[in-house]
Amino acid sequence: MVLAAGRGERMRPLTDRTPKPLLVVHGKPLMQWPLEALASAGVERAVVNTAWLGEQIEDTFGAGLPGGPRLSYSHEGRDFGAALETAGGIARALPQLAETFWVVAGDVYMPGFAFPRAAIERLAASDALAHLWLVPNPPHNPRGDFGLAADGRALNQVPEGAPRWTFSTVGLYKRALFAGLAAGNPQGLKAPLAPLLRQAMDNGRITAERWDGPWTDVGTPERLAALNAEPAPAPDPTRASTGAH
Repeated sequence: MVLAAGRGERMRPLTDRTPKPLLVVHGKPLMQWPLEALASAGVERAVVNTAWLGEQIEDTFGAGLPGGPRLSYSHEGRDFGAALETAGGIARALPQLAETFWVVAGDVYMPGFAFPRAAIERLAASDALAHLWLVPNPPHNPRGDFGLAADGRALNQVPEGAPRWTFSTVGLYKRALFAGLAAGNPQGLKAPLAPLLRQAMDNGRITAERWDGPWTDVGTPERLAALNAEPAPAPDPTRASTGAH
C-alpha cells in the first residue's frame, strides 16, 4: 500500500494545487520512486489511498507504471470527505491487501530500498505483527520514535540512555495488527497507526531493523529544494522502464 492521502500543510503553497506525492524529485513525481522500487522487487499489485486532490494522483498513474504494480485506489476524500489517518486508511484498503503487505508513504524519498522478499517470509514465519525500518534521526525529529533491542524487537519504552531511531514509514504488516478495526472501515473511522504499533511493541510483537541508506521525509519546501539540489541517484540497470501516464 502506498499512502498518498495527506494534505501536506507544511508544504504549502506547493500543495495548494498539487498533492504532495506528485511534487517532483529529480525529474519524477515523488511517489514514482517507491513504485519503481516495488516493480523491481516483483510486487504485482498495490493500493494507493487518496484524499486531497486525489484525482490528480489517479490521473497521473492510472492503472500503474509500465512493468510496475497494477494500481487500485482507495479514495478516502471522495468516500468520506477527508483522509482517515494511517490506520484508518489501511483498514479501509484491507480487503484489497494480502495477509502480509508492505506500506510505504508516497512522500518519503528512500532510493535504494529493495523491498526484499525474504523479509516477507521472515515476518510470515514469526509471531510478530509488523516489521519496521528505522533510520538515523533527522534534524526535524532529533529524539526519534522507537528503540531497537538486541534481539530485533522494536521498543516503545526505551531504557534511559539507549538510542531511539526514527520510523522511516516503510513497514511490513500482518492483517492481524488491524483486527480491532473493521475490514473495509465502512464507517470511515479516523484512526492513527502509532497507538497500534506502541501497544504491539509493549507486547513484544513488533520487530525492526536499521536502514542507513538515503532517506528524506519530504515535509517542507526547504527539504524538497535541498533534495533536488543533490545529485540524482545513479540509474538502476535492472529496473524496468517506467514513466507515469
